[in-house]
Amino acid sequence: MEERRAESRMLCADMVDVCWTAGGRRNRTTALLEDISVHGACLQFEMELPLGAELTIEHGEIRMQGTVRYCVYREIGYFVGIEFQQGSEWSRSRFTPEHMLDLEQLVLRSARRASKRVN
Repeated sequence: MEERRAESRMLCADMVDVCWTAGGRRNRTTALLEDISVHGACLQFEMELPLGAELTIEHGEIRMQGTVRYCVYREIGYFVGIEFQQGSEWSRSRFTPEHMLDLEQLVLRSARRASKRVN
């Protein structure tokens, strides 16, 4: 799948509750938050979600609303890309997943360590 994100993503692992409506039926399940960025997230589900479905991600008191942009099956489940609705964007100050890795910061720290060893 071609990468189309304009902003960096944070790799993470946290369980979230997800609600959506499909076929006139209200659905609710738990999903694994795989990564997150200001305007979207990737969640892992045990079931397929319909493209274009509007959903709400819940974690404690936090609610983020979005739309399903892709849903692909990979060996261990369905990976679902969510685009957050305007006004429901993610920020670290609003919600920090339990396990989170900022790849940009990791690369910068590694580069600084490497330059110190060379000097």
